[in-house]
Amino acid sequence: MDTVLLLKAAVMGLVEGLTEFLPISSTGHLILAGALLGFDDDKAKVFDIAIQTGAILAVIIVYWQKISSTMRALPRSADAQRFALNVFIAFVPAVVLGLLFGKAIKANLFTPAVVATTFIIGGLIILWAERRPASAVRIHEVEDMRGRDALKVGLVQCLAMIPGTSRSGATIIGGMLLGLSRKAATDFSFYLAIPTLIGAGAYSLYKERALLSMADAPMFAVGLLFSFLSAWVCVRWLLKFISTHSFEVFAWYRIVFGVVVLGTSYSGQVTWAA
Repeated sequence: MDTVLLLKAAVMGLVEGLTEFLPISSTGHLILAGALLGFDDDKAKVFDIAIQTGAILAVIIVYWQKISSTMRALPRSADAQRFALNVFIAFVPAVVLGLLFGKAIKANLFTPAVVATTFIIGGLIILWAERRPASAVRIHEVEDMRGRDALKVGLVQCLAMIPGTSRSGATIIGGMLLGLSRKAATDFSFYLAIPTLIGAGAYSLYKERALLSMADAPMFAVGLLFSFLSAWVCVRWLLKFISTHSFEVFAWYRIVFGVVVLGTSYSGQVTWAA
């Protein structure tokens, strides 16, 4: 068993769990962390997607009461059926566009320069969204969403296929720009993450199964464990944080981080390998 490889897997799992549900791009952080650790070959790319399952398990546990009550009420409750349908409607665009353009995006956009640029642009968009008047909010709870609202959020989620954009950032900030409250946008982003990330992980493992063997199981197990633990802490913290704070701190983090990556790359101080 390669101890160094397991340590790298643990670090990558921590990065995934801490960044997946914050509007700062888990993919962007994984690309950059992988470049620094030398953990960025084809197998590592499959690993990055697969360990999202650990993070999403944390969301399922945190939201288990809502999820389980919805599942039990589905046969008889129109509200539960509408909620489940909204999640499905929002999920579909990512599936369609991911299958159509995912390969081309991975081949051309998964580079530190693209990640850094989208970090900065995303930060500026968050600042703009947070400084809009409160009167722009028209949906205060997830249950108030309609099918057209879910579709719009689902289309915005597709922007996250560009690395560095952030799936959570796109759905939360996009939802806020579409009229959802900060809480409603955050909750719906978490619910939408469940089919999106599980689907992406399962598809990636199936598609790249030839790269994997049973010898890789410990590496994936460590990554999943650390992804789950760090995501569980992060999700619980974020839900408390947004009750009294805006997302502006994440906007400034994105901008500063993007500038640092561009500056160190341009000056040659750090080699941010693609």
